[in-house]
Amino acid sequence: MNRIAILLMIPSLASAEPLWVGRFGSAGDIPAPWKVEQLNRDVPSTTYRLREWDGVAAVEAHSEKSMTLLTRPVEVDLAKTPILCWRWRIDAALKSADMATKAGDDYAARVYLSFEVPPGTLSVGTRLALGLARSLRGNSVPDAAINYLWDNRYPVGTWQANAYTDRARMLVLRTGDADALRWVTERRDVGSDFQTAFGHAPAKLTGLALASDTDNTGESAHAGFADFRFVSRDESC
Repeated sequence: MNRIAILLMIPSLASAEPLWVGRFGSAGDIPAPWKVEQLNRDVPSTTYRLREWDGVAAVEAHSEKSMTLLTRPVEVDLAKTPILCWRWRIDAALKSADMATKAGDDYAARVYLSFEVPPGTLSVGTRLALGLARSLRGNSVPDAAINYLWDNRYPVGTWQANAYTDRARMLVLRTGDADALRWVTERRDVGSDFQTAFGHAPAKLTGLALASDTDNTGESAHAGFADFRFVSRDESC
């Protein structure tokens, strides 16, 4: 038996199969379990549709003074497949957004991950605040969240607490228009990013969402998202 065959027989040494969580068609309805989640009924909805875009089967987002998430639950073993890969594109970055302020909390494109955390990591004040938020918005409010951003002003690699809550941390992956008008691929170690953001490992990854968000600035945005999957650390995107 050769060495490759031996390695493939040992689960701890063989690469895990990619877990696809966002493989889209080029037409038709957006597939379940993806669904639109409107956080504020008083804010117009971002529109999402499937299309083939420069040869990529993708979700296309149009935002006009609007904010709606396209979201789905996920169950991922981050010990086996901790790396999230996806592709995205924008026409242009927003002009007046500023993630450090509530009035500027908008993004041409963002990818949002929600988590459960070990109960012992939450202070009494945090548990009370989460309970209040869930009484107003339902149980979809997560214990913690990471937002991967296509920003307009902050340098790539910037971490920032969300302007509304420190239970959501923002990480700039792209900024400005240097990579606009073309598909670019991202690769993120989700567990490592959570450790950086919150100082401990998550208990569980629970959800994935994408959005174009322009309700605070009143601007417009046009973005695409495609090919979301989790892979092992030794596998390429």
